[in-house]
Amino acid sequence: MTTTTKAKEVARLPLNEIIDGDCIEVMNSLPEGSVDLIFADPPYNLQLRGDLHRPDNSKVDAVDDAWDQFSSFAVYDRFTRDWLKAARRLLKPHGGIWVIGSYHNIFRVGAAMQDAGYWILNDVIWRKSNPMPNFRGKRLTNAHETMIWASKQEASKYTFNYEALKALNEGIQMRSDWVLPICTGHERIKNKSGDKAHPTQKPESLLHRVLVATTNPGDVVLDPFFGTGTTGAVAKKLGRDFIGIEREAEYRAVARKRLSKIRRFDKESLQVSASKRAEPRVPFGQLVERGMLNPGDELYSINNRHKAKVRADGTLIGDDVKGSIHQVGAHLEGAPSCNGWTYWCFKRDGQKVPIDILRQQIRAEMAERPN
Repeated sequence: MTTTTKAKEVARLPLNEIIDGDCIEVMNSLPEGSVDLIFADPPYNLQLRGDLHRPDNSKVDAVDDAWDQFSSFAVYDRFTRDWLKAARRLLKPHGGIWVIGSYHNIFRVGAAMQDAGYWILNDVIWRKSNPMPNFRGKRLTNAHETMIWASKQEASKYTFNYEALKALNEGIQMRSDWVLPICTGHERIKNKSGDKAHPTQKPESLLHRVLVATTNPGDVVLDPFFGTGTTGAVAKKLGRDFIGIEREAEYRAVARKRLSKIRRFDKESLQVSASKRAEPRVPFGQLVERGMLNPGDELYSINNRHKAKVRADGTLIGDDVKGSIHQVGAHLEGAPSCNGWTYWCFKRDGQKVPIDILRQQIRAEMAERPN
């Protein structure tokens, strides 16, 4: 697709709008391969049997709306296959999708996703820090929901801002169980009667983490079950374009009012920690070519157990082994692999300095060069 064609496709997209209609019909009407990410919160098909009451006999405000009711599993499965097919058509080749659900539907959805050609990357457990208790005492308290994260296909080079998620988690690798509260207090949107505007409104913290992790500023995010607009609200704040599809007029009205009050964060604040894999590749030999290290210089392992000498071609020789900084480090440690950049150090003024410092100097120079 040429640049001109891409521009025309973007121009045809109803960016930052809420579309009235059936999600399958609307998605089939949009340009193919035009969306970067889809976040879907489909009906859970809860199969409720009668009202649920608290111990004081007050009625629980459960999900009993018509849009969550299906006559059979077969009907629900057909609906699931149809919307997943329409969604996959919309995704760019390297696009991704998140689908959230409960034990009522997520296993059926997961199978349908694999059948449709999606490539599942992770299932994420959203563990609710403040779940609704089980009033009848006949089952475990349902304290989590499951999200499936998948790429359009196995070969997709999907977006994953690993370092940004690590930063969100105080420098620790983000796990696949997320402890976040459900909507309460000021975040819970109410209708004119003072009741919940939507029974399954998701917290903005959940969407914030999803969008920071798997999109970049300027990406197009589609939500085919828009509800009261949490996906759109977070996307707007984070500088992403959104497309919402919602057939219920009441929800659309609430979402538009909500979105009218949202302001986008400034451009500088939208930047996140970049993945190290995305940084320019710098061969170790370049340090030797530029005289930052010289043939014959000794390198020392971070644990002080080993040392090796630099050779003119950018390889190392140590004890009975020679090869790259990674190969020699792995051999000396008896390990299957080794990151030589963080393993080896050189000495400056008697102090050990990781060779990665020199690589970062070259990368900084590359970043300063005009395009």
